[in-house]
Amino acid sequence: MATQPSFAPAGYQFDTVPDLSRLETRERLSQSAVDGLLAIADKWGITTEKVGDLLGGLSRATIYKMKTAAGVLKQDELTRISYVVGIYKALHILLPDDWADQWMTRPNDNILFGGQTPLDFVIRNGIPGLQQVRSLLDAARGGR
Repeated sequence: MATQPSFAPAGYQFDTVPDLSRLETRERLSQSAVDGLLAIADKWGITTEKVGDLLGGLSRATIYKMKTAAGVLKQDELTRISYVVGIYKALHILLPDDWADQWMTRPNDNILFGGQTPLDFVIRNGIPGLQQVRSLLDAARGGR
């Protein structure tokens, strides 16, 4: 587990970031991360193939297996899921639920997307794309 930085002011705690390089941490987080990702994918109405693409190109068969037994995800996969969860949360802060759940799969005229869907953008650009979308949404909600 990450520890609190020594420069934290008295009475203030930083969010701890899980150490995804540790096997024990990845074992503990993997199934709940997959369950959360699949719930978000269902809300967004995206296919199993697209879920595999979000995770870096995993096959449909692998995604189906993960539904019941995720095993231990790689650091990369958990990082991707973390971004998806953050994007989902930010969208639900910014927009009504129905709109928030459609945002990733609708064409977007923001210069970042150039008319494509945010989902296609993040699949094509991987973790940097997920980070850009997350940053865009965090900026829209005032950085909170």
